[in-house]
Amino acid sequence: QVQLVESGGGLVQAGGSLRLSCVASGRTLDRYHLGWFRQLPGKEREFVAALSRNAGSTGYADSVKGRFTISRDNAKNTVYLQMNNLKPDDTALYYCAASAYGSTWSRASNLYAYWGQGTQVTVSS
Repeated sequence: QVQLVESGGGLVQAGGSLRLSCVASGRTLDRYHLGWFRQLPGKEREFVAALSRNAGSTGYADSVKGRFTISRDNAKNTVYLQMNNLKPDDTALYYCAASAYGSTWSRASNLYAYWGQGTQVTVSS
């Protein structure tokens, strides 16, 4: 069992940056593929970015490609999401997630067994 806790959300103006962090406890993150998802009230959870277990492969939603970067620090048992050039459409509750399924990361939220509680990102225009 792994527990995930996100932090780093907040209110930022369009064009600004934020770095989200997700610290794990219970097990080391190097066992898992890691993902970031986001969700608006009443909407389905949306894939944002993911990173394979060995950090050899990453994937991004088209809407964030070139602006967001996912990374991991196994020594700190932490995964990050660096978000640059933020837009009002990036406003959402952001979740980190961990998956032990398969050989690489996935966009499918149902393949991630472990989730944090979320951190709110609000981008003003």
